[in-house]
Amino acid sequence: ALHRFQKGSVTGMSESNLVFAIPGDLNTPTGGYSYDKTLSEHLPHHGHLVTHLQLGDSFPHPTPEDTQHAAKRLRAVPGTSVLLIDGLALGALDPAVLGSVKAPIVGLIHHPLAYEGDLDEVRREELLRREQVNLSRCAEVIVTSPSTATLLHDTYGVPRRRITIAPPGTQRPTLSPTPLDPPLIVSVGSLVPRKGHDVLIRALAGLTDLPWQAVVAGLDRDVAYADWLRELMTSHGLDDRLRLVGSVPTTELNSLYSQASIFALATRFEGYGMVFGEAMAAGLPIVTCATGAVPDTVAPGAGLLVPVDDHRAFGEAIRTLLTDNSLRTTMAAASHQAGEALPTWSDTAQIVADVLNRTRAGTIN
Repeated sequence: ALHRFQKGSVTGMSESNLVFAIPGDLNTPTGGYSYDKTLSEHLPHHGHLVTHLQLGDSFPHPTPEDTQHAAKRLRAVPGTSVLLIDGLALGALDPAVLGSVKAPIVGLIHHPLAYEGDLDEVRREELLRREQVNLSRCAEVIVTSPSTATLLHDTYGVPRRRITIAPPGTQRPTLSPTPLDPPLIVSVGSLVPRKGHDVLIRALAGLTDLPWQAVVAGLDRDVAYADWLRELMTSHGLDDRLRLVGSVPTTELNSLYSQASIFALATRFEGYGMVFGEAMAAGLPIVTCATGAVPDTVAPGAGLLVPVDDHRAFGEAIRTLLTDNSLRTTMAAASHQAGEALPTWSDTAQIVADVLNRTRAGTIN
């Protein structure tokens, strides 16, 4: 097996059997970037010499300069390589760009761009059309959940035979549970409207009669939204009980999971939701919303799922877990059991490697 992962160059691409095109900084602390980075590190152990082709950081709403740069770089990928394109770029590129690419294309879709929560209808329809055309140009499409596979088939018309589900691997916890008193509610997700942290804040505002503390860990990707969340916290008098700690290193995140009693994320849509796997690996009962891939991702018995944007129902679910120790213990056990059964990153890389091998074989034949 080849064990190499390098930054993209014309020379490097000519030596690689896989070019992985990803916009922005690969070290950005989000689930999608974490998936791409960890997958890239594991694929060499499954026979794929990976070149990382970095595209502009303005995707999925690229500037003309980033669009032109991406077109030039993607057209330079030789036909002897397989080109794996992350969905942040794939769905936003001009279809003419992909039509001029020599290499066979595999799309990696975490969740469709048209399903991001804060889009106006004009932009949503534009992305939907572009994604539909660009997905049709892919030899294969990799998704992270059965829900996204169904969405791509039903809404975008991608044939089932071209879709492969490669769920994220899950790191097993390195720390033993040491729950805090009062109970810690932890939420992990970038500060963007789709993650629903405003719903969580309103839910917690209705629970001030109970003892608890809460932490939201996530990158301030939408500064205006993050500022509004802080104003919302203050207006509800939660500044002394709820902390927005931003992006935290893995060691600190592991510590939060070990200290928590409940994981809560009021998401409005997920293509998978890697944090749910992390929460189950840590044996935490989960409160979240019945949307997107969440019902498939959160194991039966491990979570309480409520409707999207219903802060009262979300708060009542948290209240139930805070006040019913027996239920919380039962759900924690179910969560832990499900976490033990989750795939490793080596499992995920093997699934993706099989798709890449199939694509290469189809090109040769």
